[in-house]
Amino acid sequence: YDRYVAICNPLHYANIMNRSFCQKLVGGVWLIGIPVSLVLAGWIFSFPFCGKNMIDHFFCDAPPVLKLVCADTSFFEMQAVVSTVVFIMFPFVLILISYVRIIITIIKISSAASRQKAFSTCSSHLIVVTLFYGSGSIVYLRPNSNYSPEVKKLFSLFYAVLIPMLNPIVYTLKNHEMKEGLKRILGHKRFS
Repeated sequence: YDRYVAICNPLHYANIMNRSFCQKLVGGVWLIGIPVSLVLAGWIFSFPFCGKNMIDHFFCDAPPVLKLVCADTSFFEMQAVVSTVVFIMFPFVLILISYVRIIITIIKISSAASRQKAFSTCSSHLIVVTLFYGSGSIVYLRPNSNYSPEVKKLFSLFYAVLIPMLNPIVYTLKNHEMKEGLKRILGHKRFS
């Protein structure tokens, strides 16, 4: 939404994206996310467990914990897929819709330099969002898929650790000082 307002309504950006509105956006995410997470976690841990109580995963996540359950989890899994669609795919679709509108607005810009700057501003965010949602949807939308447990662990590690770790790097690569520092470190004459 921030990118959308910055590009599609640049003159109104300061009025729309004020501190109060940003706090409301963050508060809304927390108000929805915390209860949903608590209900799902409570539901998972209400199932009976059998066998060794060790998960074969990097962290305590729903799909590997469900493998330890000794009861029918099909209703929970169906509800988890619905939750994934509502709370993960719906925001992703909204992001994609906003980017379609952003691209349409950028194409209408008359100056080639301004178009390039606008695309540059959005490209890093779109890459990170696509990688995050893509890897997360592979893990959560297909809990009983044919992927091996190692591949699922890799996708989980990718969206839970690697993408958030790459976030600051991706966004700072547009920074001139960061580019100059990388040129010095890498010893290249040209870094783009």
